[in-house]
Amino acid sequence: MSHDSTATQDTAGRKLAGRRRKEIVAVLLFSGGPIFESSIPLSVFGVDRQDAGVPRYRLLVCGGEDGPLRTTGGMELTAPHGLEAISRAGTVVVPAWRSITSPPPDAALDALRRAHEEGARIVGLCTGAFVLAAAGLLDSRPATTHWMYAPTLAKRYPSVHVDPRELFVDDGDVLTSAGTAAGIDLCLHIVRTDHGNEAAGALARRLVVPPRRTGGQERYLDRSLPEEIGADPLAEVVAWALEHLHEQFDVETLAARAYMSRRTFDRRFRSLTGSAPLQWLITQRVLQAQRLLETSDYSVDEVAGRCGFRSPVALRGHFRRQLGSSPAAYRAAYRARRPQAERDRGQDTGAHVPGGVPPGQPNHAGHPPGQPASVGLPPEGSVPHQSRRTAAAGALGLAASAEGAREAYVPTRASVPGQRSAT
Repeated sequence: MSHDSTATQDTAGRKLAGRRRKEIVAVLLFSGGPIFESSIPLSVFGVDRQDAGVPRYRLLVCGGEDGPLRTTGGMELTAPHGLEAISRAGTVVVPAWRSITSPPPDAALDALRRAHEEGARIVGLCTGAFVLAAAGLLDSRPATTHWMYAPTLAKRYPSVHVDPRELFVDDGDVLTSAGTAAGIDLCLHIVRTDHGNEAAGALARRLVVPPRRTGGQERYLDRSLPEEIGADPLAEVVAWALEHLHEQFDVETLAARAYMSRRTFDRRFRSLTGSAPLQWLITQRVLQAQRLLETSDYSVDEVAGRCGFRSPVALRGHFRRQLGSSPAAYRAAYRARRPQAERDRGQDTGAHVPGGVPPGQPNHAGHPPGQPASVGLPPEGSVPHQSRRTAAAGALGLAASAEGAREAYVPTRASVPGQRSAT
């Protein structure tokens, strides 16, 4: 996905304050922070790799509060610098925050605001996005964080446009990433932005990681959700939507079923899930199409109809935007990766039939592995062995992963993976 052109222009027009230097990177550490996330920017920006063709940064490790700082496993760290050192940095990185429920120290928030006002680039890795949001730096901006915490970030800071699908989001002078390994992706992106593809590639080789990972967080998303979401009255409307994905309906239909205006429904839905209802509905239809492509022999046209798309063209467009591949190519790649033995068993037993479930895999209706059962929605749209509220709790996630997605091949996107699109 491409850079946001507006953000790029805005960043180009920003100038660092006189005492700040572009090559200086300050990493802000807090007590209770996980050591792995903390070590990522230290390794990327703090090790001299000029012999490999990687331009050198100057690293300042700053304590966001009084030390010593306790981290994973009870270890204690002593930061060589305090908050005052941030005033020299052209980039400030917040690797992670110790708790999404507790507020960061006011002094650290003030230092981040001042750094941003003076032209510094501010970066939040994983739950570091909560620190940036608390400082007001994500207001009216796109951002991401670990998929598990995305609904909480969206609910606590409703002015932030949270996108839990991306590995990282570059909004020019403020950048955020998803959890753990996505922090490496974002740090490599920063090196690429500063010094080009060759430098980023050389660094990736030293770290033994891909220079650009494909896909986003979709494949990792869990179907489980906090209990308070599943118990919300809106869950009944969501359950109905899931049971009727094979029908053509829009957000206005859902708002009417919730006895709300479209505007109120949109606001309430976003506060619960962090996603706009239209995007959620499209995502659920694409995920249903993904499941059918993996587990049935329906044609692409039939899959489109069974997932509520008005035409196969609509399915192909949304499928490609969300998964980076056409439906036909996705099915072909998925089947090519299935174990040969499993395919042979399917041929011997005849268990894999149109609408059936591959042998050895549990099906959506709860039948034992190997027993044929349709994964398409029944004509009456019922959800076997699930209550309406349970179904909603399992799918109110912004882009809940298909049950077979762990085995599925995720095709390469045409441009920078994990980065917010300009469209």
